[in-house]
Amino acid sequence: MEFGKVPRVEEVDFTLPPDDGMTRELLKSLVKGKDEPLRIHVGCTQWGNKEWIGKIYPKGTKDKDFLAAYVKQFNCIELNTLFYNLQPRSVIERWASVAGEGFRFCPKFSNTISHTRQLKNVQQETGLFIDHVQSFGPTLGYSFLQLSDGFGPDRADVLLDYVRQLPRDFRSCVELRHENWYSGATSAAARAGEKMTGKGVHQSAGGNLNHPHRASASQTVWDTFRELGVGTVITDTAGRRDCLHMKMTAPVAFIRFVANNLHPTDFPRIDAWADRLKTWIDGGLREIYFFMHSSHELYAPDLVRYAVEQFNKTFDAGLKPPKLLNEDQPKNLTLF
Repeated sequence: MEFGKVPRVEEVDFTLPPDDGMTRELLKSLVKGKDEPLRIHVGCTQWGNKEWIGKIYPKGTKDKDFLAAYVKQFNCIELNTLFYNLQPRSVIERWASVAGEGFRFCPKFSNTISHTRQLKNVQQETGLFIDHVQSFGPTLGYSFLQLSDGFGPDRADVLLDYVRQLPRDFRSCVELRHENWYSGATSAAARAGEKMTGKGVHQSAGGNLNHPHRASASQTVWDTFRELGVGTVITDTAGRRDCLHMKMTAPVAFIRFVANNLHPTDFPRIDAWADRLKTWIDGGLREIYFFMHSSHELYAPDLVRYAVEQFNKTFDAGLKPPKLLNEDQPKNLTLF
């Protein structure tokens, strides 16, 4: 993932911010659900990685067998392939049958919907997307709508009209990337940028991030998500700490963790997430998706293994760590 990439990772303050008030309010409403089983899913963003042959896939694994090999190691996937090319229902049904009911697919809305047409006049495309992903059956997790970097609060009405038309029983999360969605974006992004470049962060054409009308539009969107049960995507990446907003608007944590290829900072960051997730679980949260991104996907399984080990240790997640087949483990992994 190039989004939020920085030249000097070691200079970034990776401290997790405190929970937003919306998250605290949501957790108060979940107290009665504490006896429900925990549903935590940790995985990667692709299964067709040839570099994983001999690492987590047995030597000699063919392309057609990659998914079968993947589901033996992970219990979910951030499914980006549908963003580029919506597959026939028959293909999706075959994927689901290979995965089994304990697995979860989290498909990304088609780019025609989110980027090409920017949510306008996409009723037909949205209906087709929802119809097709329903073919995942019980293996369908949350679908996520990733808006473009240029889609800001000045288009809040377009976003609100769109999410209000989604079926209420269709579980979805939205990833907001434009800086102006976040009231603290100026200070958070600028601090990171100034520390790394000494020049600060280029402010987008939207102008002052703390403009009252823009703040009001943003808050209306967050409140509407909460009302409709639409979740939010929390993105933890080096160069965009504002996207680490810690706002949950539905009873699900959908986290996109962008690691830095086994950089020493990756591990304490995961430790911090283990602690934060424990507080949310103790507060009543029962559904979590944690997706591992890395610019070099070769290392993603190592980091998932570390995350699973930490989650099991910190809050008894009951997850099976992926098994690494290669003997030469990165030195960093001696941390656990």
